[in-house]
Amino acid sequence: MLAVLSPGQGSQKPGFLTPWLDLTGTEARLRWWSALAGVDLLHLGTEADAEEIKDTARTQPLLVAAALLAAEHLPMHDVAVAAGHSVGELGAAALAGVLPAEAAIALAGARGREMAAACALEPTGMAAVLGGDEAEVLAAIEAHGLHPANRNGTGQIVAAGAQDRLEKLAAEPPAKARVRVLQVAGAFHTPYMAPAEQALAAVAPGISPADPSRILLSNLDGAAVNNGREMLQRLVRQVTAPVRWDLCMRTLADLGVTGIIELAPAGTLAGLVKRELKETGVPEIVTLNTPDDLPAARDLIARHGAAPSHEPAIQFRVVVAAAAGTFEPAEGLAEGDTVKAGQVVGQVVTRQGAVEVTAHGAGVLTEWLADPQDPVAPGHPLARIGGHLS
Repeated sequence: MLAVLSPGQGSQKPGFLTPWLDLTGTEARLRWWSALAGVDLLHLGTEADAEEIKDTARTQPLLVAAALLAAEHLPMHDVAVAAGHSVGELGAAALAGVLPAEAAIALAGARGREMAAACALEPTGMAAVLGGDEAEVLAAIEAHGLHPANRNGTGQIVAAGAQDRLEKLAAEPPAKARVRVLQVAGAFHTPYMAPAEQALAAVAPGISPADPSRILLSNLDGAAVNNGREMLQRLVRQVTAPVRWDLCMRTLADLGVTGIIELAPAGTLAGLVKRELKETGVPEIVTLNTPDDLPAARDLIARHGAAPSHEPAIQFRVVVAAAAGTFEPAEGLAEGDTVKAGQVVGQVVTRQGAVEVTAHGAGVLTEWLADPQDPVAPGHPLARIGGHLS
């Protein structure tokens, strides 16, 4: 099984789109998307310096455009999973068929402008807390009145909030941890971004999303989202909600992903995956930074992607846990059985009681992804339901 990953803010580098201009149609596409985003993507991706592309209003649409440009040259019909980090979720949503490319670019432009405006309201920032015990790090972040904005896996949690509180955290780091201040405009993915979330919530109803055509993971909880309208709501909410990339990586492992392509500008997410999954088995990874990397990416898809077929396509929906606890399949339900939309397929037993797990659509229970009494976390895949599409 193969996944494509769309990177987020901080992965950009000066001139990183220059090599892509050699491909037919790239320049015209960037000019069109620039009109939609309200920024000059062609200039930003080729001639702008590091300071200019650090601007949130410019960076966000630039990154979404880069991911979509790179993906255009891949056989995406053989890719099973899409995920993105922060603003990269917009690219992933487009690659999964939830949003047209133009809508993703326009929404990224609006998102960048509104988040930049929210950053200007008061001095806030972010700092990476590297190392230390996870529970102690989270407790220290809370004690300083900060927010865990990004949880990027073992040994990396990003704190965000007021500048003076970040300085105190840096001066009093948790045990066996170090704090590195990040060069960003403000406290992304925290309540400080509420004005931006409100602005996007006013725009989003004008978009008509489709249900995803492949497994699409959400930063909110690592869950596989099956409904396009729900994903659009999650994209809006994610402006103030923490990025749970740790849970997305856990879902990649649970799904049995064996190959990963990180889209341009690549490298950051590949590094996180390698560190997080080194004990359970790191998938084969290709970082797609220039057109020279396309042959390796296409080869990876050929070996790890779905085999092309003239038979009716099978759409798989992954049912995931909404809470932490232990999984109990529905009594008498077995692989191969037909299930109806809304049918209870099991429950997650929590300390507060049982939470029912239902099928989002009708189909065949093709595979249990969790065994009875397995401990599960929010977003943990529980079952795969498939059905033929004409």
